[in-house]
Amino acid sequence: MPLSTLPPNPLIESLARYPHWFVAACLTVVIAAALWVLAKLLKWSLYLLVGLVLVGGAATTLWLLFH
Repeated sequence: MPLSTLPPNPLIESLARYPHWFVAACLTVVIAAALWVLAKLLKWSLYLLVGLVLVGGAATTLWLLFH
């Protein structure tokens, strides 16, 4: 019984026409941009977390002060 093979992926086939160095350079730029966006999201998430901790700590301090 012969094994069936998958049809070639059109994305990979279209990239095969370009020089390998060009594909590697483009992938490097895309990955760097994705990491930059991820770092920005993580930075703003950290700022939000610090703000929530400060507000929560201040609210808890005031609640303990008046009770």
